[in-house]
Amino acid sequence: MTVRTRVAPSPTGDPHVGTAYIALFNLAFARQHGGQFVLRIEDTDRVRSTEQAEQAIFDALRWLGLDWDEGPDRGGDYGPYRQSERSEHYRHYAQQLLDSGHAFRCYRTPEELEALRADLRERGVQRALKRADLELSTDEIARREAAGEPSVVRMQVPEEGRCEIHDMLRGPLELDWAQVDAQILLKSDGMPTYHLANVVDDHLMGITHVIRGEEWINSAPKHRLLYEYLGWDMPELCHMPLLRNPDKSKLSKRKNPTSINFYRRMGYMPEAMVNFLGRMGWSMPDERERFTLEEMLEAFDIQRVSLGGPVFDVDKLSWLNGQWLRELDNEEFLHRLMDWAFNRDYVMKILPHVKERVETFSEVADKAAFCFTGIPHIDESDFAHKQHDPQDMKVWLQLLLWSLEELDEWSRDRLFAEAKSLADGLELKVKDFLFPVFVAIAGTSTSFSVVDSMEILGKELSRARLRHAIEVLGGVSKKQTKKLEKQWRSLRGDAGDSA
Repeated sequence: MTVRTRVAPSPTGDPHVGTAYIALFNLAFARQHGGQFVLRIEDTDRVRSTEQAEQAIFDALRWLGLDWDEGPDRGGDYGPYRQSERSEHYRHYAQQLLDSGHAFRCYRTPEELEALRADLRERGVQRALKRADLELSTDEIARREAAGEPSVVRMQVPEEGRCEIHDMLRGPLELDWAQVDAQILLKSDGMPTYHLANVVDDHLMGITHVIRGEEWINSAPKHRLLYEYLGWDMPELCHMPLLRNPDKSKLSKRKNPTSINFYRRMGYMPEAMVNFLGRMGWSMPDERERFTLEEMLEAFDIQRVSLGGPVFDVDKLSWLNGQWLRELDNEEFLHRLMDWAFNRDYVMKILPHVKERVETFSEVADKAAFCFTGIPHIDESDFAHKQHDPQDMKVWLQLLLWSLEELDEWSRDRLFAEAKSLADGLELKVKDFLFPVFVAIAGTSTSFSVVDSMEILGKELSRARLRHAIEVLGGVSKKQTKKLEKQWRSLRGDAGDSA
């Protein structure tokens, strides 16, 4: 048997360090066994998936040296490698499941589903929704079909008993069928959910080992059931421990930067980042801290993975990066430094803005320094303003950050439009609204245009600087977050959305 592993990221945002972490261990396992590593793009979310995000995944993984044998950009015998191009497979197998009685059409509305769940809770029944809960009369189904009401395809799931799953790191695991819902397989728009798409694709692509995050353990019974229903052998499962913040909570961008591009833009070396990710729950046989990707691939044994939640400690990453930097000779250091930020393309974006604000070359470094640093050193006193309180500014920054996190086009015009829209909604002058943004981004309110600055710096570093400024001003509590989210949605005109 040829070992085949895969990583299947969604192109719906910045490339995540968790994607790189899982890709690294899939690559290492495949190489350990002389097998193949596949990149598959899960772009079934047609609203949020973008070509730019897909390309960012390619660029980020290649920057880290985590190359793949088969994928959308290099082909292979099991393509296509984008799920959006494999719809006929999902429809075919969904129909097969319907025909065999292992799946059923469900016409229930979101409101009806919530009412059914509430009824179970009121009756003290601690289980997920099953087919018997969801079924409608034949006449009602016919009425809804005739009215053109949407339906989804759900899978049949046992109501009682336990499902045993074997995990390569944990051994046998037992999960209660009562807690497994009648999972949607095909959405009302005809696109598959993660569960159907991954089972079908893993089988058709010959994936032998599925190495993924432990958050998918509770979904394993659904996947095992689908393999049984379709008459296929299930791949070996290995659920990696989740990356954690220093406080042991699940890694999230609200507490730690999670974009690979953020660390690239901050000046971390790819060798150090791979080294750091490789130490997330795994260690070299000789326990040394610093090792190359090649050394990890040569020594890799997945049984050395520890199940304790690995801590994504940025201070530790910085220390490790320093070890790598000091190993560079002066020529290589200069080359890496210039490639990082002092390259011609980047500097030429900055010069037109700086040139108009200086009278001697000696002033250039002062005016443009924030373009060549990571996070500015600021404190609350930097936000002092004659008319507005810094705590109000913290709210403005949070509202702007949420808007910028949803931007699919990062350009000065879009950035200004978002800022002006919020300023108008808050009945503020744009100049006043942008004051704390200047401080957050440039460390001063007297730099060149802040929207030009953010376009040059890029979304990852710009958002990180906004988050830092919010924390400098005291941060936003969970209670305050809920209140501000309602205000933000109201300002955007989507206050009724549930998302």
